[in-house]
Amino acid sequence: MENKVVIFWFRRDLRLDDNVGLTHALKSGFRVLPVFIFDTTILNLLENKYDRRVDYIHQVLTLMNEQLHQHGSGIKTFHGTPSEVFDTIATTYAVEAVYCNHDYEPDAIRRDLSVKKQLSEKGIAFHSFKDQVVFEKGEVAKSDGSPYTVFTPYAKKWKETLQINEYSVSIADNGKFVPMPPEQIHSLSAIGFQKTDMKFSKPSPDESIVKNYHLYRDFPAMNLTTYLGIALRFGTISVRQCVDFARKHNETWLNELIWREFFMQILYHYPQVVNTSFKPQYDFIQWRNNEEEFARWCEGTTGYPIVDAGMRQLNETGFMHNRVRMIVASFLCKHLLIDWRWGEAYFAEKLNDYDLSANNGNWQWAAGCGCDAAPYFRIFNPTAQTQKFDKNLEYTRTWNPDFELAVPIVDHQAARERALKTYGAALKKE
Repeated sequence: MENKVVIFWFRRDLRLDDNVGLTHALKSGFRVLPVFIFDTTILNLLENKYDRRVDYIHQVLTLMNEQLHQHGSGIKTFHGTPSEVFDTIATTYAVEAVYCNHDYEPDAIRRDLSVKKQLSEKGIAFHSFKDQVVFEKGEVAKSDGSPYTVFTPYAKKWKETLQINEYSVSIADNGKFVPMPPEQIHSLSAIGFQKTDMKFSKPSPDESIVKNYHLYRDFPAMNLTTYLGIALRFGTISVRQCVDFARKHNETWLNELIWREFFMQILYHYPQVVNTSFKPQYDFIQWRNNEEEFARWCEGTTGYPIVDAGMRQLNETGFMHNRVRMIVASFLCKHLLIDWRWGEAYFAEKLNDYDLSANNGNWQWAAGCGCDAAPYFRIFNPTAQTQKFDKNLEYTRTWNPDFELAVPIVDHQAARERALKTYGAALKKE
């Protein structure tokens, strides 16, 4: 008993407070060894080694390691595949069990099943818990047990189901970590990445922003969104803390948190959406997929000022305001008739807060092919959107100061008619 340890495997839950799986590990009766794997299966896919997300993770782990030093412990980091790493751990330590929190992406589910099997063959238990959402999988379902595929009834049932214990803080005992001398985690250069301009600070909801979220969230120049997307993505803030805060201060922000869980359960129940449209008939669309026009969209040189401002903000900072994300996504799919998967992949490469379920769900929403009731003939007019949400052009001028010199890549009315005709022809093939 004294020599055996349990492992807590950090993934999308990079915090020591209010961490369900970690709490269970600390209550196991064994000393807890915290580990993080710089997973080469994922990192090798990142061609740009100046990646703010990797730097963000590295900064968080550094701070957590320093926190654990105060308790005479630390985080062991590894660089390799989970399979390789757990072979190493199992030969180095007398491991009783591995604890972690659930992940709902198809690749992550396959990874965890593989690790569970590998550990089982060594006589090591694998325990996983719900942590990154309030409700998971089928916990919010229709009366017949089937998953919701439309947001509004899902959100209604979600709120009806919510009880205080669902968003109560998970309390951990910091006194039961494996003792170890202070040591540094892997450096960025050791895992093949570079330092970026990313600056991590402990995230928390801002009451002044959240209280007025419903009033100002659509105006990109006002800079009044929560900026907690990356924190929720990597678990540097607890979703329970956010839900509790939203309940007290703003239902519109609570709905945004519910949208996040809605898309997660869609991805869990319908993993095929990673590569195909939720509504299969939309895969009949004859996309133009003009590579030169796609490059201009990526660069922010379409000649549509707010579209180009958004893409330049994304390219320069890794962030784009949510209203602008909808505008640029609609423009790519409807005005240029470029496959939503191309845009989704570009966002996946660039967004600091990239999350597969939300990225996929929102791109399919923009293309009209997703699970929610969004008619294909809803086509955002970038000019009208600018007049409504950036009428003084403050946001546009900030990110696209030379916009008055640009020539539009396509005429809005002609593009709209082309999109309606193309979509309509595809849907007749049902």
